[in-house]
Parts: sequence; structure tokens; C-alpha cells
Amino acid sequence: MTHFDLILIGSGSGNTIVDERFADWSVALVEKGVGSTGAFGGTCLNVGCIPTKMFVHTADTASAPAHGDRLGVDLRLEGVDWPAIRDRIFGRIDPIAVSGERYRAGADNVTLYRGTARFTGVKRLEVRTADGTEEISADRVVVAAGSRPSAPPIPGLAEVRYLTSDSVMRLPDLPRRMIIMGTGFVSAELAHVFSALGTDVTVVGRSGLMLRHEDEDVATRFTDLAARRWDLRMNRTAKGVERDGRSVRLHLDGPEGVESVEAEEILVATGRVPNSDLIGAKEGGLDLTGDGRISVDATQATSVDGVWALGDVSSPYQLKHVANREAQTVQHNLLHPEAPVRTDHRFVPHAVFSGPMVASVGLTEEEARHGTREYVSARQDYAGVAYGWAMEDTTGFAKLLADPATGQLIGAHVIGPEAPTLIQPLIQAMQFGLDARSMAEDQYWIHPAMPELIENALLSLELR
Repeated sequence: MTHFDLILIGSGSGNTIVDERFADWSVALVEKGVGSTGAFGGTCLNVGCIPTKMFVHTADTASAPAHGDRLGVDLRLEGVDWPAIRDRIFGRIDPIAVSGERYRAGADNVTLYRGTARFTGVKRLEVRTADGTEEISADRVVVAAGSRPSAPPIPGLAEVRYLTSDSVMRLPDLPRRMIIMGTGFVSAELAHVFSALGTDVTVVGRSGLMLRHEDEDVATRFTDLAARRWDLRMNRTAKGVERDGRSVRLHLDGPEGVESVEAEEILVATGRVPNSDLIGAKEGGLDLTGDGRISVDATQATSVDGVWALGDVSSPYQLKHVANREAQTVQHNLLHPEAPVRTDHRFVPHAVFSGPMVASVGLTEEEARHGTREYVSARQDYAGVAYGWAMEDTTGFAKLLADPATGQLIGAHVIGPEAPTLIQPLIQAMQFGLDARSMAEDQYWIHPAMPELIENALLSLELR
């Protein structure tokens, strides 16, 4: 059995931990790869946030003609070249994954195992590679094994060759029709991408809202707008799936009874599950949460001394910026065990890069209403500020929640163009305790720029 100072499981955010300060440590890095190519570098780089946002930017460009008429501009989309779109994106990403793996493999103090790792005991693992099986152990272990797409137990689904976010972006051809199961951010983003490029999209959901975990006003507005672009089949229960030649048929039960939807491809975007089961977390003595994540404290430490976990395998957020922050915590605590630091998860923002964009941080109004804390809310439409006039945006808005006594922001939600950018000053205000009145009144706001949306929302809060 080979013994190391440190074992890292996963080459995503966990791969950022080892730098020159670990030069005298013996390190093992185990990576099985993600996506159809088994690429190095984790979900975000290969099958997640980076390629999807590159597709989204392309989709935004393809969507421009739909907005031209109201501005007096005659635009037409003559067509799209799917192979060129796909290959431009992965022509950038794949070399990064290859070079990242080459860099790690070339480090004198790092042993790279291309395969799967599974705990066989406390800080002991069995690693399976193409060359065989090896037992390894370490004084310290960091589990950054990520998550994977999940699929509901629908009769026939496993037999119809369904797509997930891991595989849909490398399709050889652009499908004429696509069914997307799920109503969360993956569904919203990929529905935007494929519909903008010319695919007829049907979105199927069990509830009555898309993005139902967002603030209700935001989710309702997004759902209304989505229904104008996609065939929404909400409040549906999937009863079975079958393939008929080149088409797949999904059978549903809904408010008006039994119905079927047909398309060339079906994309399952119903959620993700942590990879704790694939690495044998229980066999390693690691406590799990009720939904299967590895349980960690604020220092990212697990129930086993000397073992840390970060990212999707332990975090409920499943966000790259959270995994990166948790990796920084683990890195510090590995190097400075006498002075551990904690990850601050108080104000974790997220965004949905669809059409329209959505961004959120803090409490929704529904959460605030059911809590014990007094709050006030305010809403500002894009159409009520000068740049909103310029864009002719009549659907976007910002919504803020604040403590009426202190003016401290407790929630912020934006739906509309550049929502993820517009919300950033509000995240900063919440993080550093800047109250709403000071934020609105004690600085200049460029006129007539889009941030006036935030300024006016802040000024609309009825503070004491």
C-alpha cells in the first residue's frame, strides 16, 4: 500500500488546493473524468458553467432578431451552424482540460491516478485504473468528488438513450424537437439555448412554475415569459417513455388527462445527486446528511479527523463559486491546522443564464414572510429607469427585502438583462453590512446606466 501526505479525490475545485506551498508534500490526485469524454478538470469546466454560458452567449446573439422590431431594426436569423457553434466552444475547453491534466501529471510530488477511488476504511482507498487496482492511504484526505445528473424512475426511460447536461452539448446534430424534463436552472438555460438556435422545445414539469425555488414573483414572471417561447407542460406526471424509430415519445398525465409528447431527443434535467455513494463515503467512516451529502462543519471538516470535503459532494448549493471558496478554506486549514478558518455561507448568490436572466441572494419574500423577522420590500421595473426605456424592456424588475429598522438588506432578486451583474453590488452590501439608505444616497450612480434600477429599488424601501 502506498502512503501519501494528502489524497485529493476530484480534479475540479479540489485541484486548486495544491500549489507551491505543498511542494514537500507527497500528493495523490484521483480523477475518473466527467462527461462523455471523461475530461479532466471537473464539472464546471467540461460540462457545466463554462460551456453552457458560452452556448448561452451564442443563443443571446441568435435571439436578437426577436427583439429588433420594437426598436425599429429589421433583423433576420438566416440559420445556425451547430457543428461550428459546438466546436468553437469545445475547441477552447478541451485543450484546457488536457493541459490541466498534463500539468498535474508533470508535478514531481503529485501522483495522478486516472480512475475511480473508493474508501475501504478510514483514510484508506482502493483506486481502480486501466492498469489495475491499487490500495492507497494518507494522513489527510480531501473529497471533492462532485455530483452527477439524476434521472427519475420512469418506465422505459433507461432504454431510450436520454440526454443529460453531461452529453447534450456534444450532440452531432441540432435536433428539430427536444423534450426537456425539469423546471430548474439547467432546464431553463438549455431550453433557452436550443430554442434560440431553432429547436422546438417542450418543457415538462411536475409543478406549476419554472424556477419554483426563486422568489414567487420572479418564478411567476419567468414562467409567463417561458410560455411565450416554449411549449410548457406543467403539473404533469410522467408515466412512461418509448422510442419509435428516430423519435422518442413521453407519456404524461396532467390536468386534462393523458397525453403524449414526441421529439427526436429527450433531455433529463431533474436534478443532481452527490457522488458520495460512488466513493464509498460510509465505508470511509464519513457521516452523511439526509440527502446523501457528506456532512461537514464550517471548516469543511468531516466526521473523520483529517478528512475534509467540499463542493457538490458536501454542499447543498451546488455552485462553482461556493466550491472555490470552500477549496480556499480547506487549503488554509491543511496548511494551518493550528488556526482553522470557516467558510462564510451567509450570503450565497446564484444566477440563471436564460432568457430572461435571473439572479438572487438572501431570502425570498416567502421565506421572510414565514420567518420571525420584520421586513419591508420594494420593486423597481426596468421600464421605470432610463436605460430600461432604451431597451424597451417591459418585463424585468428588481425586488429587494430589508430590515425596516436597520436598513440591512436581507434579500435581493433581479429578473432581466444582465441580472447577475446588477445584483453584485447588493451582495457586497449584504456581506459588508452597508445599509440600503447609505448605499442609495451616499454614492454617485451613473446616469442613465442600468444600475439605476438598483438605486431606485433601494430608494423605494420604506425604512424607518
